[in-house]
Amino acid sequence: MRELEYPFNGEYLLKKKKSIKRTLLQDGSARLRKKIAVLGGSTTDDIVKLLELFLLNYGIEAEFYESGYNRYYEDGIFGNEKLTDFAPDLVYIHTTSRNVPELMFPQPEDSREEVERKLEEAYSHFRQVWEGIGKQFHCPVIQNNFEKPSYRLLGNMDAWDFRGRESFLGQLNQRFYQYAEEHDDFLIQDIDWLAAEYGLSRWNDPLYWHMYKYSPAVPAIPELAFNLANMIKAVFGKNKKALVLDLDNTLWGGVVGDDGPEGIAIGHETGMAQVYSEFQMYLKAHKKMGVLLNIDSKNQEENALAGLKRPDSILSPEDFIVIKANWQPKDQNLREIASELNIGQDALVFVDDNPAERHMVEHQVPLAAVPEMTEGQEPQPERYIQILDRSGFFEPVRLSKDDLKRDAMYRENLLRKKQEAAFADYGQYLRSLDMKAEIGSYSPEYMDRIAQLTNKSNQFNLTTKRFTQAELEQCAADQDYLDLYGRLTDRFGDNGVVSVILGRKEERILHIELWLMSCRVLKRDMEKAMLDELVIRSKRMGISVIRGYYIPTAKNQMVKDFYGTMGFRLIEEREDKSTVWELETETYRPCCSVIEIRQMK
Repeated sequence: MRELEYPFNGEYLLKKKKSIKRTLLQDGSARLRKKIAVLGGSTTDDIVKLLELFLLNYGIEAEFYESGYNRYYEDGIFGNEKLTDFAPDLVYIHTTSRNVPELMFPQPEDSREEVERKLEEAYSHFRQVWEGIGKQFHCPVIQNNFEKPSYRLLGNMDAWDFRGRESFLGQLNQRFYQYAEEHDDFLIQDIDWLAAEYGLSRWNDPLYWHMYKYSPAVPAIPELAFNLANMIKAVFGKNKKALVLDLDNTLWGGVVGDDGPEGIAIGHETGMAQVYSEFQMYLKAHKKMGVLLNIDSKNQEENALAGLKRPDSILSPEDFIVIKANWQPKDQNLREIASELNIGQDALVFVDDNPAERHMVEHQVPLAAVPEMTEGQEPQPERYIQILDRSGFFEPVRLSKDDLKRDAMYRENLLRKKQEAAFADYGQYLRSLDMKAEIGSYSPEYMDRIAQLTNKSNQFNLTTKRFTQAELEQCAADQDYLDLYGRLTDRFGDNGVVSVILGRKEERILHIELWLMSCRVLKRDMEKAMLDELVIRSKRMGISVIRGYYIPTAKNQMVKDFYGTMGFRLIEEREDKSTVWELETETYRPCCSVIEIRQMK
């Protein structure tokens, strides 16, 4: 819904939140269902209502638990029957600098030792909450840091003197950050930055706190909720994966076909040229963190490449996975790009200065994100970075090694497709890849990627169950669970961890609770390699029957008959179209012949 995309009208959303919710729920979209506990140090009612809207727009239908006013500490430490029964998938702790007791702040007469004692006391107060939640629920926790104080008793000294309130909150924030670095399922929402960007005096309007116990002020709540929704959708695997970019007046100023590569605005000669160069630098930084860059431009390819090959261009042709520079409709190019990358159309962000092109793509490829890059008909290149940055399409929660290698992995996949086209026999093609699989029990080295896969993989995901890293680690330590990861390499490169299995033992039966695989290795026989190893390890555990479950969703129809093709026997088909399958381990024969398997512990 356009009203919920950046830049949005916060006042309008606050007034129309009920009708917007009704509209969203009537569209019939299949959404991920999640339970979110909000433990607040201030009034959180409007935060929850706005957060619900933004999450619905991201395809997440949330059920909420709200603590009583300022009961975040008691609920976090001691819990209660209602919260325990709720069993949240994620906990959000909403506290601000208003929740640091006045007695904890430094006083002018305090010694350095006294301030250090107060810091430790304040930090310990919050750490106890986090640890209490961790013991109770084993789910991700999002905690606010602290915005700057609304006044500075020491003036400019407040920022650096050990007795300053600003200095105190900054040091407290640093302790929060260190905790986040050490705990994978603990995340920080940076309201210090949000308040600065929004305007600290408006964010901290004392009237809303003293009259209604709102912090931040009510007008700022949509900004906070939108930012929080971006984090939550990232936790649950709803991030975008790729940028699809226009060229003329998007990556450079002017029209390369008319002005020639020498006449476009890029580089350092003019202020506007520098604006476009800064935007290209911003995009290149996204490539380094794993966002896939692609071109969709109405241009002759030679002109497009000439513009990208200018010596002062930050981006070069080699920075893009797919380049579509032609005269086809852009929505057609967009669908082809998704197909060539083997990702869903909902993983794409289309960036174009032309409102007519955006309108066409928005209606013809409705799953793709199409941010408003102009006001009216006029390009606003000076706002391009702000628009993409605030939209939060690629909000990371952790950067895994696979994220940093994603660009290379997709390039290697395109090379594999070219290799496939050269073979008439598919089996011969697979053998030509010289594939090697590393298969073993969950390893600490790969846990962040394993958790990431459980929340991102949708098409080859037989149950679409989602697990946090803490939950996966807990299962891996339980002797009643059998866990496997699979990492695949070939002559073109390393695909990284691409498959995950989790099964629960019940006497002599193994119930597969999770089996998924990255779409980038579909039809490569990796699923056969995983099954071969699963059967070997099941026999060691005394398991005679492996029971697989298929739970249908809007996206996993491709694996509807997966178990049947792998030799399982259908034993039950339910009214909701879910199915149950069985495989006897004693009669199973290994079926993977094109991948060399290296067994790990």
